[in-house]
Amino acid sequence: MNHAPKNPAVHSYYTMRRAVGVTALSLPFVLAFGSVVLSLAGPAHALPHPLLERSISDYYHTPMRNYLVGSLFAIAAFLVCTRGYDLRDEITGYVAGGLALVVALVPSVNPHHTIHNRFHDDLGRVHLWAAALMFFVLAYFCLVLFRKTSPHTPLTRRKRKRNGVFLVCGLVMVASMSVMLSLTVKSVQALLWPTGVLFWCESFALFAFGIAWLVKGEVFLRDRPQNHNHQDQAHPGHDYELHAR
Repeated sequence: MNHAPKNPAVHSYYTMRRAVGVTALSLPFVLAFGSVVLSLAGPAHALPHPLLERSISDYYHTPMRNYLVGSLFAIAAFLVCTRGYDLRDEITGYVAGGLALVVALVPSVNPHHTIHNRFHDDLGRVHLWAAALMFFVLAYFCLVLFRKTSPHTPLTRRKRKRNGVFLVCGLVMVASMSVMLSLTVKSVQALLWPTGVLFWCESFALFAFGIAWLVKGEVFLRDRPQNHNHQDQAHPGHDYELHAR
């Protein structure tokens, strides 16, 4: 028996959540694999050098640019089109979506060019801070907004488990971005650069973001049917849900 939401608008919104989760979760793999395939299929028929870019953002300067920018635009559009039950939720969605657009439109410094002018360096710093702030805001979704429960509904066992997942995902994003920002300190940069740490920090943050939205989209840890039926009668929306505008 299918217990998916019968309301087409609700069903579509859950589908969008899942799509955003899959996009974020798969982004590092698709960028890395796609870059290898396109390089082998290109005129040189050779593997890219380096095999992995130093960061997710640096794939802007590879043949995978359009996929990276398109994915960021899709995530930004969804974040801008989400809201909760008060102004704080809407503002959070606008801020996260706006930062995602900045990350998409302002490229990182091209690592394949040995000489950069001041303008490019400034753009790179804007990109770095926008990416970090975006993930901190997304961590706020996980640590605060996603863990809320409507006062009219009981806290189910599955909801407690989901809250645990959201907590871990939020902490992973905060930790990843903290390490990423530490690379702006010259002593830390000299110690860790180049080790691919930036790529993996961004990847872990994206994995955490994707898992959180897949759980929020009820791919995992969905309330059992009896919980849905009981709660639907008591109050529409068993979780403190975010809805599409």
